[in-house]
Amino acid sequence: MVLFGQHPTQGTLLKASQFLSEELPIRLSHRVVELESLPDGLSKMPSINKVKEWYAQSFEELVTFPRPRLKREIEEILRMQPSQPTQFPSATPNPSLDPLMHEGPVGSNLVTGSGNYNGYGNGNGVPVGAAMALPGTRLRIPIERRYFSPPPSNVVYPPEVHDYNDRFTSLLQNIKKRHDPTVTTVAQGVLEWKKRQGHGRIGQNIQEWLDRFYMSRIGIRFLIGQHVALNTLQPHPDYVGIICTRANVHDICHEAIENARYVCEEHYSLFRGPPIQLLCPKDLTFAYVPGHLSHILFELLKNSLRAVVERYGVDNEDIFPPIKVVVVEGSEDITIKISDEGGGIPRSAIPMIWTYLYTTMSDEGLEANIESSDFKAPMAGFGYGLPLSRLYARFFGGDLRLISMDGYGTDVYISLNKLSSR
Repeated sequence: MVLFGQHPTQGTLLKASQFLSEELPIRLSHRVVELESLPDGLSKMPSINKVKEWYAQSFEELVTFPRPRLKREIEEILRMQPSQPTQFPSATPNPSLDPLMHEGPVGSNLVTGSGNYNGYGNGNGVPVGAAMALPGTRLRIPIERRYFSPPPSNVVYPPEVHDYNDRFTSLLQNIKKRHDPTVTTVAQGVLEWKKRQGHGRIGQNIQEWLDRFYMSRIGIRFLIGQHVALNTLQPHPDYVGIICTRANVHDICHEAIENARYVCEEHYSLFRGPPIQLLCPKDLTFAYVPGHLSHILFELLKNSLRAVVERYGVDNEDIFPPIKVVVVEGSEDITIKISDEGGGIPRSAIPMIWTYLYTTMSDEGLEANIESSDFKAPMAGFGYGLPLSRLYARFFGGDLRLISMDGYGTDVYISLNKLSSR
């Protein structure tokens, strides 16, 4: 993960630009290769080709972006070593997760990413992640190379450095904007493929590819979002880029609750949606990306609200049972439990809830919803809320689990790894 101090120098930002100019083309090229080699004709779908062209165009823009021409003395300053060696912490695996998720072959890539999170607020952005391994492989989170500039603070960098940082940041903003519709466009491509193949559900191999693809996307967007924030946002005592060093869990939960209830009331034309009770210490903070947690909570609360409303009916606002959100800090994790009385999920359907495009809608209704929404009609959904939320939770070593009692309700547990804050 690219993480600098709250006041990075232009030299450090230049080093970060050099890192991204090397790292992003590698990740983008891997996605192009995967998109070209998808099984059963999926790679030939028009929407998949459109996404492939986006990745190829972004790759070309990055590798052809002109490097800065710097004077020798500036290059020597950038190559200076710190007077005292900087000790970085080793990566600590989360012992609460399956050991298979921790270790992997040397060279496994750390995938980190951001979504539509802008500014310092706990906005409902789509966020970051850990690498997704192929089935049967072990996953390692390496800390191999550090890009930073340790010269004295009185160094005045020439206009060429400032200009390069500004132009590279602008390039990244354009790339990020180009890829905004990737989630829904890939969903459209899979739906096109399902229709052509006549499949009711996507197979395990496509499911695993979608997990890898979307986790990689989260990572790429996190790297871009972090770099853009470091270059464009004003320094803030609680933020390093888009990472909040003291993210207040109570405030993030409260905002997600208000957003989800607003959307629910608007969608169902309710005067008052189901109540949501929040049990969380108001001073509980840890280092995290607020936009990611807000996105996860918003998606899960939306599901609970929809289940309660559809079980009791829109004409029974006065008897809606409350949804409970309980936040507890443990020694390893911060755990958030969301409990509803929305009727639960049949046991036979539990394995399918993590499947992309699994929804009660017909394919025709699903296609219309994908085309019109791009996440702008959030209560309708198209079967991506749960699997994507789980990827976001796993991005920093957390997890998302669901336990349902058919006929009563559902409990969802969000585990957020606390070890990274040590």
